[in-house]
Amino acid sequence: ASALFADMESFANYAFNKSHAACYSWVAYQTAYLKAHYPAEFMAAILTRRKSDIKEITKLMDECHQLKIATLGPDVNESYSNFGVNQKGEIRFGLAALKGMGEAAAEAIIKEREKGGLYADIYDFMKRVNFSQVNRKCIESLALSGAFDSFGYAREQYFAVINSKGESFLDALLKFGSNYQTAQYEAQNSLFGFDDMNLAIALPQAPKDYEKWNTIERLNKERELVGIYLSAHPLDDYSVILKSMCNTQVSELADKEALAKKQELVFGGLITSVRQGFSKKNKPYGIVTIEDYHGTGELAIFDDWEIWCNRFVAGATLYIHARCGKKFEKSDFYNITLSSVEHMADVKEHSIERFTISLRSDKMTDELVENLTSLLESNQGTTPLYLQIFDSESQSMLLVQSRLLKVNVNHSLVTAIEDSEDLNYFVN
Repeated sequence: ASALFADMESFANYAFNKSHAACYSWVAYQTAYLKAHYPAEFMAAILTRRKSDIKEITKLMDECHQLKIATLGPDVNESYSNFGVNQKGEIRFGLAALKGMGEAAAEAIIKEREKGGLYADIYDFMKRVNFSQVNRKCIESLALSGAFDSFGYAREQYFAVINSKGESFLDALLKFGSNYQTAQYEAQNSLFGFDDMNLAIALPQAPKDYEKWNTIERLNKERELVGIYLSAHPLDDYSVILKSMCNTQVSELADKEALAKKQELVFGGLITSVRQGFSKKNKPYGIVTIEDYHGTGELAIFDDWEIWCNRFVAGATLYIHARCGKKFEKSDFYNITLSSVEHMADVKEHSIERFTISLRSDKMTDELVENLTSLLESNQGTTPLYLQIFDSESQSMLLVQSRLLKVNVNHSLVTAIEDSEDLNYFVN
């Protein structure tokens, strides 16, 4: 043993030498310094490094949220080709990462912005953008992903029909931009010089009456282009249910043996796809893909598919009670049996009986009370509100119900409480 240890000890002197260790230590110090002093720029660089891996992007964006760094969607006036940081210290999604866009198109938009200043509006964008590099598909991707949102028009307005020819607002904008640039080129090369005021080309008007997309439809189009939900998440309105009233994440559905140890499974999420078929015994079944904040999972429903199939529709947000157990006593096959399937909206309306905000008495500053009052008044609803105050001196708890205020347990209320170091909440 002593001889063996002596060999290991001498080997350690050169196996990981001091110069090697010093290099790693130096790099570790540099990255730690950057993350401490330039957190937004550091995270933007890491996001760019991982831009091809959506799962990694999702994890890094969660870390950005914990660091209180806003991660925003693409914007033609703020985004760079890759992830970048704007003047407010917020991270912007890169233009080149959008489906339908390329590096050349993104660089053309950025180059023109740096040369001529920010784009004033969508018409200014169409006047200035290089159509030889930024084609219709690129502009369509920009509109759908929210890169034009700062211009004040809803995304669906760009695709609404504006005349009897069936022409969309986006088509009219492209024609306007092309005509303007052609006229500009001709005027510049004429004997009489060029004057922007002389180019009397009619501006296409955005439609006032148009079919509005629902939240899920708008976000799904955004996700198709970006790869993830950025401006919001379809489950945001029900985040309190997923966080406070569930004991299982959908990514855990694959481990049936672990699920069988729980008396009851309670989970929920967004239905993203449904596959139906018939078994060898000619019985209908369904394979449902469901997504929550943490990932996706598959739910195979065999025996009761005819009972529940009408609930499982792509785009539906569902809250599910189930059990997992062996189908036969001596079998190794586990089966998930559904007990109830409810729509999240119904659960939020009928099953949230009370919302309690907890805080410590020694943290109740005038500023905290003022901010909390403002938050509650701006989120009034129908759910009874309780305050639980812990007194650190007497080690006692006081629970009181608000007689004047009831709240709407929405995403903004829950997020504001989660972001506060002095507040907590629980449901029912």
